[in-house]
Amino acid sequence: MSRKQITEEIRLAYLTKVSDFFKSEDEEVLRVKSNEIAMPVVGSDGSEEFVVVTIKVPNGSKDEPYDGYSMAEDYEIRLKEKEEKKKEREEAKKKKIEHDKKMRAKKKEIAEKSRKDLTK
Repeated sequence: MSRKQITEEIRLAYLTKVSDFFKSEDEEVLRVKSNEIAMPVVGSDGSEEFVVVTIKVPNGSKDEPYDGYSMAEDYEIRLKEKEEKKKEREEAKKKKIEHDKKMRAKKKEIAEKSRKDLTK
């Protein structure tokens, strides 16, 4: 068997397993492509939507085979970096809010002081 035939066989086997699982959960499973299934669902607002599941057996690049473990590690790192950046933005926002609050108080104080000076 060629590499392509082997990956096709694996893909089909897992597509069948996934389809069978969703059918056992009383979902309507529609085969829309050779490697995709779609299931109609109803959104919380009553709208009709579709969930699409794609099954693929990646080859990787010419120089490097696909490595799911390193991809998962990279994804975890990206998630952590994203979370850290979000926290930094939130901290910066809090600092700016505090700074702005102090500036408004100072401006108000100066304005009141100048009004008092003018009334004297």
